[in-house]
Amino acid sequence: MIQTRRMPDKILDGTIIKLFNKTPEPKRPTDVVCPHFLELKWGWGCPYDCGFCYLKGTFRFYLEGGRVKPHFKPREKIKTHVESFLSLDLEPTILNAGELCDSLMGESSAEPFSEFIMPLFKGTRHRVLFLTKGVNVGHFLEHPEFAENAILSWTLNASPVAERWERLAPRVEDRIRAAREVHEAGYEVRIRIDPIVPVPEYWKGGEYIRLIDLFFENLRPERITLGSLRGLRSTINNVKDRSWLEYLSEYSGWGMRPRHEIRLGMYSTLMKHLKMSYGFERVGLCKETLRIWRELGLDWKRNCCNCLP
Repeated sequence: MIQTRRMPDKILDGTIIKLFNKTPEPKRPTDVVCPHFLELKWGWGCPYDCGFCYLKGTFRFYLEGGRVKPHFKPREKIKTHVESFLSLDLEPTILNAGELCDSLMGESSAEPFSEFIMPLFKGTRHRVLFLTKGVNVGHFLEHPEFAENAILSWTLNASPVAERWERLAPRVEDRIRAAREVHEAGYEVRIRIDPIVPVPEYWKGGEYIRLIDLFFENLRPERITLGSLRGLRSTINNVKDRSWLEYLSEYSGWGMRPRHEIRLGMYSTLMKHLKMSYGFERVGLCKETLRIWRELGLDWKRNCCNCLP
């Protein structure tokens, strides 16, 4: 991936802050587009046990009862690495705190992660991206000053999909309510609709359109990222609920996916609704092929997906 911003490959030994650079610049139609970004690897795991969760493949040696229970790294080490990062002369940068975990999984502890990490960024040009399906946003509401350096991003799905494969996660309506609360408190909020699952009665029946309408009734996000169902081999080999595998039929550079034509149809339907109903065009795609980007008329070099500034 072409870098227009100067970012370090890693900070110190790379165990806390590291560049996600697994995708080269896309050239062939089947190449996957995924910009490089900095991960803040403060922990791993998730309390929600979603059926298609890729963490079950990434952390397959840490599965307990079929899910990757939350694990947290030592905070003194995190602080040392973050302070080293902040000492560099860099353009304003985002650190993604949700690539390997749910970013709010530490908010219910006696020492919430937000109250530890955000003061370190106060007065800097950099921000932390909290990616979540959670609803525990109380500490962000108690500290509106965090809004200068924090972005909150919610992963959402059509309600029937969430009820079927995200059974332990908060209801979609509750996630949107939490997003509205922090949005009204001055935080930048982003939305990911991912993974879109092509169950015919769900996406052709308008469930994803209803999802879009629901969050626009509550707030207007800064950007929206769309992504289709995908299954890396490591994920497929380690999930207990395999019912979603029937919707995968095509190999891509990032695992198995629904057929190209199905993905294109889902994206174009949702993008058209966003534009026609809400005048919203700030849309990116998550780990999608160059061919899809081109056929949707999107410029991958002007990518505005979730993990970028």
